[in-house]
Amino acid sequence: MASDIEKRLKQLGDRRRGTDSLGRLNGAAQVEVFIKSLTDEAWQKRAQNQPYTRYALGAMQEVGPEYTQISLNTANRVGKQLNEGLSSRGWEVDFRLQGSVPLNVHIRGVSDVDLLTLDTDFLTYFTAGTRARAGLYNSPSTERSVDRLLRLRNDTEAVLKAKYPATTIDTSGGKCIAMSGGSLERPVDVVPSHWLDTIGYQASGLERDRGVVILNKKVPENIDNLPFLHIGRIHDRDQHESAGGLKQSIRLCKNVKNDAIQDGKKINLPSFDLAAIMYHANQAVLRTGTYYELAVLAETQRFLDYLYNDKTFARSLTVPDGSRLIFDDETKFDGLLTLSVEMDELAREVAKEQNALLRFKAAIPVHHARSALETALLPRL
Repeated sequence: MASDIEKRLKQLGDRRRGTDSLGRLNGAAQVEVFIKSLTDEAWQKRAQNQPYTRYALGAMQEVGPEYTQISLNTANRVGKQLNEGLSSRGWEVDFRLQGSVPLNVHIRGVSDVDLLTLDTDFLTYFTAGTRARAGLYNSPSTERSVDRLLRLRNDTEAVLKAKYPATTIDTSGGKCIAMSGGSLERPVDVVPSHWLDTIGYQASGLERDRGVVILNKKVPENIDNLPFLHIGRIHDRDQHESAGGLKQSIRLCKNVKNDAIQDGKKINLPSFDLAAIMYHANQAVLRTGTYYELAVLAETQRFLDYLYNDKTFARSLTVPDGSRLIFDDETKFDGLLTLSVEMDELAREVAKEQNALLRFKAAIPVHHARSALETALLPRL
């Protein structure tokens, strides 16, 4: 990382402001993104003679709310068009968002939005739940869930092609229909699905506990997901335990991963798993980032390093919704190692910028770098 910080700063800025994704936008949206990119963000005006510090600060920040709102508005517009088209074909549907945008850990100004298109006339449920045991569900449908979702997928594709003739609609994906360009200001991934009433949902009645079933049409098969529980638990821990530090750490991991990949490195850890990993970090230390901003980098570096060196502990960790282990594939440790080394290098370089005693040392023990980061006070604008 020491030799490419200026390149990484440019990549970070392009990613955050959407100029790295202009080819996925229509002409008007391209112009809007380009004009906005001419104005520096607040983080770009800080630590002017400290490029590594500036990178770390920028990598932790949320994408500008004006960019996020455009993504949300675009998804809502697609939902309205889908509702109209599918209703005319006899479907009753509802819509929800899943993924990094509603959780606010996305790192791109031009982010894909996952739009769940839910068939509300069909659901599956766990028979051990309280509502099921009380006989509160209707008689089971004779139609299989996978067949139902295949019909919904086919009709959804037809409606989108009719409603958005100038938009690129990629139907090759197994789980989603990818839309970009044309009249859309942002890319949208449409995911046909239906509700899954889990045991937790039957007890609580809270939508965050409710699951969804999505289709992988390539098999075909159904996949059970708990997207709202994932979002809810990370959001709660971020707000109540880390005062925003958890989401900053997740964004930092995602940005460092993206830049490492652009350098030709391989990190076999999806964004979902990065969020799950930092969910288990020391939230009290992340919380100190409200005052000592670089403490978020220090704790992120420490926890990634700790997990790689204690694989037994790492293997015990589950994703926030409890549905599976994070390290359910041993090859993920290769990705963890690469990301951990990247974070080590960033921590050392930032520490040298913040601590004169470390600046001219040829080798810095990473725990010395952490100590410097945990107590570094940065001037604010």
